[in-house]
Amino acid sequence: MLVPMKAAARRLTLEIVGWTLLLAGIAALVLPGPGLLMVFAGMAVLSQQYDWAERRVEPLRLRAMRAAAYGVAKPSRIVASGFGVVWMWAWGLVWCLDPAVPSWWSLPDSFWLPGGLATGISLVASGFLALALLVWSYRRFHGRPEELRELERDIERADAA
Repeated sequence: MLVPMKAAARRLTLEIVGWTLLLAGIAALVLPGPGLLMVFAGMAVLSQQYDWAERRVEPLRLRAMRAAAYGVAKPSRIVASGFGVVWMWAWGLVWCLDPAVPSWWSLPDSFWLPGGLATGISLVASGFLALALLVWSYRRFHGRPEELRELERDIERADAA
C-alpha cells in the first residue's frame, strides 16, 4: 500500500513543480526573470510524466544551445549582452531603492515601480544569472564555429524525427 502512495505523491509533486515552472516561465518571458530557462526546466520536469513534453525537451535544449552559441559568435553580441546585464542590475537597483514618484509621472502612484523590492531582487538575480550564462556560453562556444554547425545538424535531425 505504501509503494502506490509514494508513486502517486511523486507524480503529483512532479506535475505541480513542472506546471508551476512552465507557467512562471511563460510569465517571466514578459516580466523580470529567466523565462526561457524556467520554461525549459518545466518541460524537463513534465517530460518525466508526459510523452508530449518528452518529445519537446530535446528540440528545446538544442535551440537553447544554438541561441547561446549565437550570443557569443561576434564581439558586438557579447558587448550587447554585457550591457544587458548591467541594464538589469541598474533597474533592479532602482526598484530596490524605491525612489519617490516623480512629478512628471501622470499615472496613479500605484503604477510607479510595481512589485517593489521583490521585483528589484528578481532583476538583480536575473542579471547574475545572465552573466553566468554569458560566461558559460563564451567558454563553451566562442571561437568554435564547428559546434554551431553540429547544433544546426542536430536540430535538423530532431525536427525530422
